[in-house]
Amino acid sequence: MKIRLAQLNPTIGDIAGNVSLIKDSMDKANADGIDLLVLPELVVCGYPPMDLIERPAFRDAIYDANSEITASTKDTAVLFGTATVNNDSGRKCFNSALLVQQGKILAEVHKTLLPTYDVYDELRYFEPNHKGFACVEFQGRKLGITVCEDIWHNFELPYLTYEVNPVQELVTEGAEAIFNVSASPFSQGKPNGRKRMLQQHAEKRNVPVFYANQVGGNTELVSDGDSMALNSDGKVVGRAPLFEASHIDLDWHDDDTQVANIGAPPVEVPEKIEQMFHALVLGLQDYLRKTGVADKVVLGLSGGIDSALVATIATEALGAENVIGITMPSEFSSEGSITDSQKLADNLGIELHELAIKDIYDQFNKTLKPLFEGTSFGVAEENIQPRIRGTLLMAWSNKFDHMLLNTGNKSELATGYCTLYGDMAGGLGIISDLYKTEVYEMAHWLNNDYFNREIIPADILSKPPSAELRPDQKDADSLPDYEVLDPILKAYIEQQLADHEIVAHGFDASIVERITSLVDHNEYKRFQAVPGLKVSSKAFGNGRRWPIAQQWTINRE
Repeated sequence: MKIRLAQLNPTIGDIAGNVSLIKDSMDKANADGIDLLVLPELVVCGYPPMDLIERPAFRDAIYDANSEITASTKDTAVLFGTATVNNDSGRKCFNSALLVQQGKILAEVHKTLLPTYDVYDELRYFEPNHKGFACVEFQGRKLGITVCEDIWHNFELPYLTYEVNPVQELVTEGAEAIFNVSASPFSQGKPNGRKRMLQQHAEKRNVPVFYANQVGGNTELVSDGDSMALNSDGKVVGRAPLFEASHIDLDWHDDDTQVANIGAPPVEVPEKIEQMFHALVLGLQDYLRKTGVADKVVLGLSGGIDSALVATIATEALGAENVIGITMPSEFSSEGSITDSQKLADNLGIELHELAIKDIYDQFNKTLKPLFEGTSFGVAEENIQPRIRGTLLMAWSNKFDHMLLNTGNKSELATGYCTLYGDMAGGLGIISDLYKTEVYEMAHWLNNDYFNREIIPADILSKPPSAELRPDQKDADSLPDYEVLDPILKAYIEQQLADHEIVAHGFDASIVERITSLVDHNEYKRFQAVPGLKVSSKAFGNGRRWPIAQQWTINRE
């Protein structure tokens, strides 16, 4: 049996476009003599559809598309993820996999495990499978068909434990192989964890495993593809590249449980920092393409590392001709804020404009002087500057229809070291899920390994980080060194450790209390932040739902 695992990049809500994508994949599979084409989870409507799925007209459009896809099938059978109607009590639809061939539905399988942790909220929309498990007969073989979470049963899940194991149930029913249609988003370590999980299934159940995953950015989530096939001994015989639409072809031998690769050899998975870079590039590309909000982007260049990295990512994603930089020096800006920005722009080949803000800032202070009389220079005066810059950047964005990229990092967002309606402005946060130390790590990797030349100027990499909002200001004046800060933040946000548990790892108790308090007290800022691309196990956004009005973490002992 010749099997193709195709990782497509559907667009949420673009049902007609997704159907066209599916049909194109079907036509190629037919032409190549493929027996079974396997496509991702909810490929018809895109994942995650969120509250769109509550609209009757949206569901009806999906059901019509299911019929259209089925009617278009020929010799090649197609296993694809979609929503199907629930005519009984409960939620209106199922998250399903359909097996279709020669204009007929051969099987309909509903997802059993509906995740409700982190960014997932599937039980809000879909009715789970309650009717047990049965294999699907195809070409004389028994297929065990699962949908995404069904195959992740209790694998390193920090939030819940499922009582039902769909893979085990299907193998008990005689499944000769496990097939999984998926829309799994990327996070650090996910490719290695995914491989380990699939290997455990293959080895423990002694069956081949075929896994087809979605690829592409969808608002804050970026799916990495990474579709793969494994033999019953757990050996990976086919693996698709990360972060690009692709496919792999396999031959499941008729006389045994082994699978042979009949296409390209399995790809090598790159290291963590390279994975994250490609995730951010794809996330930005798809955000613009799928929203249609703009073709070009603009960002403020401060001469610092954050804006330099964002400009580099944007240039890689969109091309230099589609990236505009604006540097906006004030009386507190160093000379390097301009010269380093110009050198970066020259290295990238992007357009750069300079808008000095001193006169505007002076006018603000003049206007506020009667109200601020008798007070000392402080945060209010400092924050006027990024708010001026945010206004100027948004003016450019409005005038020329360029989307403003936010350049804030996760360390700043976590501690509130950012200004509402100022440097928090923008349409998308590119590095909002990168800690400052990861920003430096990625910048060094880009220069040393990706470009093999200096793109981000050495002076930007070596200067002490500074917001430059007051004379001789340094980030270290307000925050611990990032080498100390970032591990504390990761322990608190991602590992969800309590203060005393973090202290037990060797950190100073007073610093830990101060940092975790900053995280808790600045939730109101993050509630108003732009959407950001997720690359960690716990990003700010849909996956971290923290109450603003609460006392549990505010009243600390």
